[in-house]
This record gives sequence, C-alpha cells and structure tokens, in this order.
Amino acid sequence: MPINFYTPEFYVFNNFSAHAIDFRGKLYPTSEHAYQAAKCTDPRGREEIRSARSPIQAKKLANETYWAAKDPDWERKKVIVLEEILRAKLAQHPEAQEALKESGHEDIVEDSPTDYFWGEGADGSGQNMLGKLWMKLRDELKGIDVAQQSLAPHPWEMPSGVRGSRG
Repeated sequence: MPINFYTPEFYVFNNFSAHAIDFRGKLYPTSEHAYQAAKCTDPRGREEIRSARSPIQAKKLANETYWAAKDPDWERKKVIVLEEILRAKLAQHPEAQEALKESGHEDIVEDSPTDYFWGEGADGSGQNMLGKLWMKLRDELKGIDVAQQSLAPHPWEMPSGVRGSRG
C-alpha cells in the first residue's frame, strides 16, 4: 500500500511540513521556502521568499511577485535543487530518517490532486517526482545502488542543447 504524504506519520515528506532547514548557508522555515527561493535570481526576492510567513506565501511570492526573476534555467535544475534540499532536510531531521525507514519498500506518493509533476495528480497519472526523490534517498539509506534507478536523465536535468529520452 503506498505511503501518502498527507498521513500524520509521513507528513515530514511534505515540503510544507514545519521542518526548518539550513540550505546553502541560510535557515529556511520549510523546504518549500528553500525551493521557492532557489528559483529566484533577485537577491532581495530570495530573502523575501525565505522570510515569508508560510510556505504558501513563499510559493506565491516566487510565482507571482518575483516571477520575472525566475532562473531561466530552472526547468533543467529544479529536480537537482529539490534533491539537494531534501538531502539537507534528511540530514538535519532524525524524524525524516525514521519516516523513511518506517516506509519499508512501499511507494512514497505525493498525493496532490493538482500537481502532475511533483505529485500523482487527480487521476494518478502524474510523475510523482517528489515521491521518487524520497524513495531514492531511502534506498541510499538502506545501501541500495541507486545508480541503476531511472530518475535521470531527464531533459530538465541535462546541459543545454543535450536531449535525452524521458526513460
């Protein structure tokens, strides 16, 4: 049975969970704050996003107020950056490590009905990239060779001008 983010014992997997992280030398209230700030090229914008009162406000600032300052290479970088953020969260919060261990071998699913990239979407056809990143980190904790996993290459993770299959 899949592990869904919105169950209390696994809510730590959610980027909106109240787990502050030190990321690239700054303290962020949530991993969502760090992710949204990372895509902004305006230093004042990054700081305003970091200081937002909530993860929803951080997302709104990044996607509306500072949309023009979005890193032009963000689509290529976003999975790599989020993995870096999740690694920081995992290293800094024992409850994240414990939740990964408790998840066993089950699929970890970002059960968002509106997100077809990071989540599974309303009909389950989404890519669930956030869940896949958590499962990759879980496998690393268990010592499983993740080099054989098919998270990459994806067009958004490849150098400009290089195309690959979505595998």
